[in-house]
Amino acid sequence: MFSHLIGNDEVKDSLRRLLATGRTTGSLLFTGEQGVGKKLFALELAKAFNCRNRTVGNNRTKDQSPKSKDQTLDACDECSSCKRIGRSAFAPFGKDDDDKSRLIWSEHMDVAMARPYKNIIRVPVMRELESEANFRPFEGATRVFIIEDADYMNDQAANALLKTLEEPPPTTHLILTTSNPMALLPTIRSRCQVIRFAPIPHEQIEKFLIDKEAMPTADGKLLARTSRGSLGRALATDIESYRERREAMLAVLTALALTGDRTRLLRSAEDLAAAKDRDSYEQQLDVLESLIRDAWSLALGRPKEMLVNSDLLKPLQSIAAELTSKKAMSWLSQIEELRGALEVNLNRRIASDALFVSMAMA
Repeated sequence: MFSHLIGNDEVKDSLRRLLATGRTTGSLLFTGEQGVGKKLFALELAKAFNCRNRTVGNNRTKDQSPKSKDQTLDACDECSSCKRIGRSAFAPFGKDDDDKSRLIWSEHMDVAMARPYKNIIRVPVMRELESEANFRPFEGATRVFIIEDADYMNDQAANALLKTLEEPPPTTHLILTTSNPMALLPTIRSRCQVIRFAPIPHEQIEKFLIDKEAMPTADGKLLARTSRGSLGRALATDIESYRERREAMLAVLTALALTGDRTRLLRSAEDLAAAKDRDSYEQQLDVLESLIRDAWSLALGRPKEMLVNSDLLKPLQSIAAELTSKKAMSWLSQIEELRGALEVNLNRRIASDALFVSMAMA
């Protein structure tokens, strides 16, 4: 159990010990950045709850920390229950799905998931969960309900869930996942045992991408360093599109730091504003910020091994030679100020022009 998942070894140890001691509460809240494996860990835990041949051990496994000496409990990964839960993919909703306000059941009759549709988890799915949670397990030891991105519950759905959390049936476990725990009702957070997930070290992401995804070394290294500790983000990023965005933002930074080419800046602002949606727009700002931080890092004399965009060492060194800390801080501050303004219905074309002109004057 958990051995094939990368990162968060302390979480693995904690969950194993909780299973062995029987101290696992009826409701768990998995918190951490998007893409660090919260849903995958929840499915592994569902396997452990319902495994028919659970194994007890005192020796740490290869992915446990040296401090882990307590008795642990693992799923066997071989019984039919483990295999069916492990095959559960819970694909995103499609256009032809009949009812998007229902629980999604796995291949195992006691494991189901609630997930957002159009960024909302509505009350019908929570009422169905409340009803199903009161049934005894059909074939396993316990029923497990995973609520993915629980912070997307609307008020009615959150209040409906509270009824289940207040009186959880002894044969039911709820696992909520979220990257924004403060968006949940305090009464929900207080009724859950919180398990916090950390970003995954980029070395582990790089190894996974190269070894498991057969990705070219240069691509795996770049995606790992730009993922900000999220394997999901790394896997979802199209490397060629990323390089195109990066080339465009490098031209912006070159114009700002070296050439002073205002025409280039205004053309780049127009291209930036043409992003198809807010997410794409902010992704380009992310790239620009990473380039600024890399150049600033070089200007401060830090090792080149710390760079996110280490394959752009030469152009970044040229920019770093002309970059002061005052200017770098000003640029980053202006970008973050623009991000805050995006919360309102901002004209991106005007905002992009204003950003680059303002950065040029810094």
